Amino acid sequence: MRLVQALRRYPIIVITLVMIAVVLTLHAGGHDDVARWIATVYVGAFAAWTVVGMIRDILRGHVGLDILAVLAMIATLAVGEYIASLIIVLMLAGGEALEDYAAHRAKRDLTALLDRSPRIAHVIRDPQASGSDEVTDASVDDVAVGDVLLVRPAEIVPVDGILLSDSGTFDESSLTGESLPVSRDAGSEVMSGAINGTRAVRIRALRRGADSQYQQIVALVRTAQDSKAPVVRLADRFAVPFTAISLVLAGTAWAISGNPTRFAEVLVLATPCPLLIAAPVAFLGGLSRAAKAGVIMKGGAVIEQLARVRSAAFDKTGTLTEGRPDLVEVRPAPGHDADELLRLAASAEQYSSHVLAAGIRRAASERGLELLGSQEASEVATNGVTAVIDGRTVVVGKPAYVASLAPDTEHAALAAGEVAAYVAIDGRFAGVLILADDPRPESAAVVSWLRANGVERIAMLTGDAAATGEAIAREVGITEVHAEILPADKVQLAAQLRPRPVMMVGDGVNDAPVLAATDIGVAMGAKGATAAGDAAAVVILVDSLAKVVDAVSISRHTLRVALTAIWIGIGLSVGLMVVAMTGAIPAVAGALTQELVDLATILYALRALGGRPSGLTVAPVPHAASNVDARSLT
Repeated sequence: MRLVQALRRYPIIVITLVMIAVVLTLHAGGHDDVARWIATVYVGAFAAWTVVGMIRDILRGHVGLDILAVLAMIATLAVGEYIASLIIVLMLAGGEALEDYAAHRAKRDLTALLDRSPRIAHVIRDPQASGSDEVTDASVDDVAVGDVLLVRPAEIVPVDGILLSDSGTFDESSLTGESLPVSRDAGSEVMSGAINGTRAVRIRALRRGADSQYQQIVALVRTAQDSKAPVVRLADRFAVPFTAISLVLAGTAWAISGNPTRFAEVLVLATPCPLLIAAPVAFLGGLSRAAKAGVIMKGGAVIEQLARVRSAAFDKTGTLTEGRPDLVEVRPAPGHDADELLRLAASAEQYSSHVLAAGIRRAASERGLELLGSQEASEVATNGVTAVIDGRTVVVGKPAYVASLAPDTEHAALAAGEVAAYVAIDGRFAGVLILADDPRPESAAVVSWLRANGVERIAMLTGDAAATGEAIAREVGITEVHAEILPADKVQLAAQLRPRPVMMVGDGVNDAPVLAATDIGVAMGAKGATAAGDAAAVVILVDSLAKVVDAVSISRHTLRVALTAIWIGIGLSVGLMVVAMTGAIPAVAGALTQELVDLATILYALRALGGRPSGLTVAPVPHAASNVDARSLT
């Protein structure tokens, strides 16, 4: 059945095989003239069709390598080697089928993500009602935020949600790369794409299907699959010189021997399949290998750029650091109570999207403090938030921002890795909330690996005050720090970095402009930074900076495999052409031999699926002592 489907998919192969059978039968029966005319008409039509496609490629700016195949077909027909011309047609048509097979194997991990995308959700109607649940199946696209869903055992979670059941166990390996199931308690967030364990659970939809984690990954995968830019560029680089060398060798053989048949015998070994097939297969293999490692690259062009990266820039909070600052101390000003200060600050931070706000709210919740609402609240991006809480005007933010509203604000002395949120109430300084955001344990190892592997310049671009950025930079091994900068400044600085290409790694919405503008934007997307993920060329699905090293390592290996496959094909072809110049390889044998060259290069290109381990070892980073005085901005 599969054979029938394959033959239907590639009709040229079927027709060519029939033509070869007919021509061989006529040749064996002594009807050479009829066989030659049949072969000439068929091969001529195929050559004309190939020329039309080649012209279209040239008009789109791509140099056509098919000119070698067309010349080989014409030459073999001209010297009477019509069986060899049919084999060349079969080789080109079969090359397409071989490429499809190799590409399917190369991108199987990407395809697996698409194939298991959840499509149906079990919506519980009137979940508060007593008795058995009324469950209705609906499309994932129709699930609304707040809907209560039933996820049965071994089913895929359809949308991001909050777990309503007491507990649940989920396999998140396709999202995070973590092979062991993870346990979640009631109130925890469950990501779409995770596989439920052995118990049915209820979740409340937190996001629509299109906005959920898994669907965002699927969208990135589709983008990666559709890109073929570097393949064209690689082929273009070798097309003209390979074509010139082939024609020179074939022409020289003809001139020396005085036999035009020698021209055809040399040229049949110059067909361009290694260039046209091997490189695409290698890049697809690299994309698939990266996806399996938890890294989505948006096309082969990214692999080529990332493999050659020479400078790197990092955001600080959430990238080099954990991005989850925890409250370590409350320092109220004289006349203020610590718990009341925290309660008012956390109430105001309900209206802030800043990374410190979550830590302050979390600390208040852990202490059992009830937060108050506000009907009048506003946030000044990267500076702070102002809210009227229980009749009092509460300001939480940077020291300069708070001091502009409360002149008696006093600066706090902080240790390395600590940041401060300053609080003012009714125009007077009320105290400081001290939070700590430690470097990721792998950050120093990542910086060290990049520096040891050809990345010549590494910088930190952060909106934090200089003291904060420099303290973290010292701990992770970065010496160049650009601090207290806005998103627009990051774009400008990234554009000025040399040598190029430049890789920028960030995680937040404010990093989206620089991720889009730099040569290679890498987004830490595990926590759902949609804007950053959309803008970046690479999205890391696992909450680990070590995946940056994996991305660079896989890219370098993939590019090396692609180039080696091309050189293997060129080397074998040129070597065989030199031999054919002596007349040792007849045209038919040469055409068949070229098929073996194609196969060898494609099999080598599939080595990109294996990737290469980065050799990165991660050890905890000891904390240095220094003074820091700033609220984190990024």
